[in-house]
Amino acid sequence: MKRIAVLTSGGDAPGMNAAIRSVVRASVYYQIEIYGVYRGYRGLIDGDIEPLYASSVADIIHKGGTFLKSARSEAFKEPKFRKQAADHLKAKGIDGLVVIGGDGSFIGAEKISEEGISTVAIPGTIDNDLAYTDESIGFDTSVNTVLDSISKIRDTSTSHEKPTIVEVMGRHCGDIALYSGIAGGAGTIIIPEEKTTTNEIIAKLNKDRQRGKLHHLILLAEGVQSAASLQEELKKQTGISARISVLGFIQRGGDPTSRDRILASRMGVKAVELLMDGHSNQAVGIHNNQVYHLPIQEALAITKPFDQEMYDLTKILSV
Repeated sequence: MKRIAVLTSGGDAPGMNAAIRSVVRASVYYQIEIYGVYRGYRGLIDGDIEPLYASSVADIIHKGGTFLKSARSEAFKEPKFRKQAADHLKAKGIDGLVVIGGDGSFIGAEKISEEGISTVAIPGTIDNDLAYTDESIGFDTSVNTVLDSISKIRDTSTSHEKPTIVEVMGRHCGDIALYSGIAGGAGTIIIPEEKTTTNEIIAKLNKDRQRGKLHHLILLAEGVQSAASLQEELKKQTGISARISVLGFIQRGGDPTSRDRILASRMGVKAVELLMDGHSNQAVGIHNNQVYHLPIQEALAITKPFDQEMYDLTKILSV
C-alpha cells in the first residue's frame, strides 16, 4: 500500500477532523502517501483529490465539522459514476480509501471496493445508530451540546412555569434524546424505539404540577414527530401552552469532546493499519473499549438492540 485517500461523507459530526488528522498522521508515520478527497463521493466523482501532509492537519483536532467538506451524492449510486470515481483514484496510483461517515457512506465504501479499491470505513455520525460499534464519532459531543442547551432552557422554563418541548436529532435512533435527557433530568423522553402516548405525557405533566414542580422538560427525538405538532396536541387537549425549542444543526457543530477526539484518533490509525495489512471492505468499530474491525456488510447487518434498562431508568428518575 503506497498511496491512500481519505474522505468524509454524509452529515458532518464533531470529531471528523480528528479522524482525518489521525489517518493523515498515521500515513506519514508509516511512509504512505496520503490524499484528501474534497466533498465526499461527489468530489471523488469529480476528481477533487489533493495530496495532504502532516502540516495539512495541524491545529484541526479541536475543530468541529470537516475541513475536507461533505456532500451527499445520488450519482454515486450509479455504477458508471462509481467506476469514474475509482478511475480517478487509480490515475493517481491510490490503492486504498478511508471513508468517514454513517451507514450510507459505508455502503458507498463497500460499492467502490468492487471497483478494485481497498476500503475501510470509520463511523462518524451523531445519531449513534450503527449497531456494530458501541459508539460512533460525534455522539458524545452531540449529547453534551444538547445537555448544555437544556440546562439553559430549564432556567427560562422554570421562570415562566411552563413545560418546554426540546426537539433533538434522531430519526430512527433515539440515543441523543435518551442520553441527554437522563443527564439533563428531563421529565419526559420521547424516542422512536418506545411508544409514548399524549395521554401519558399529560398525566406526567399533571403529576409534576401537583407536587409543585415549576417546569417540565420534554426531550423529543425528531423521528417520532415535530415539536410543533406535539405542542398543538397538548394545547388542544389541556390548554397548556408549552414552549418549543428545535436545536437543529447546533447538535452537529462545536468542538469535539476529548472522548470523541480520542475515539477518532484510535480509529483513524486502525484504518490505515488495516489497509497496510491488505484488508479491504472493513468497518472499524469499538467494543468494550477495544478497537476492532469486521466486514462492512456484516457491520450493517447487525441490528441495534433497544436498551430497555436505560429507558426504564428515565421512568425511575423522573418520578
